[in-house]
Amino acid sequence: MVRVSRARTAVLAVAVVLTAGVLASCADSPGEGVTAAPHAGDAACGKLADRYPDRLGGQELTFSDRPGVAVWGDSAIVLRCGVELPVPTLDPCATVDGVDWVSREDRSKDGGKVVVTYGRDPAVEAVVSDEVVAVDDVLVALSALVEPVKTYTKCVGMGDVPPPP
Repeated sequence: MVRVSRARTAVLAVAVVLTAGVLASCADSPGEGVTAAPHAGDAACGKLADRYPDRLGGQELTFSDRPGVAVWGDSAIVLRCGVELPVPTLDPCATVDGVDWVSREDRSKDGGKVVVTYGRDPAVEAVVSDEVVAVDDVLVALSALVEPVKTYTKCVGMGDVPPPP
């Protein structure tokens, strides 16, 4: 039988508790569970990362350690650069300071909003939680961020359809 002193047992118990606490805090940290988009390695995504604002929608930048990913607050705003390009859609599209954003109603839940740039390559997705009150201000700031990304098309609406002859 191996005897272990009480002091060693106490040290081991403290180490186990501390390790569990660190692991638990990491599981709830900003950016946890957010995966990089398929095209996050695109050079344009790298250029965006150099320009992430320190604050967005009243939230501080808390995570940007994964390619193409930025998180503000406790995941209040999550940006992923390099998502798949959206195909033409009937989903609502808004132009904010020259940048088209398609609202992904099917993925927007619990008062939050999911938007994806339309007509820019690479595409950028933003998930804005319901705790962010000024979603419009967030889109203005994000539009300034992604504006340099190459444009290849734009959203069209009923106003773009010529009247019948």
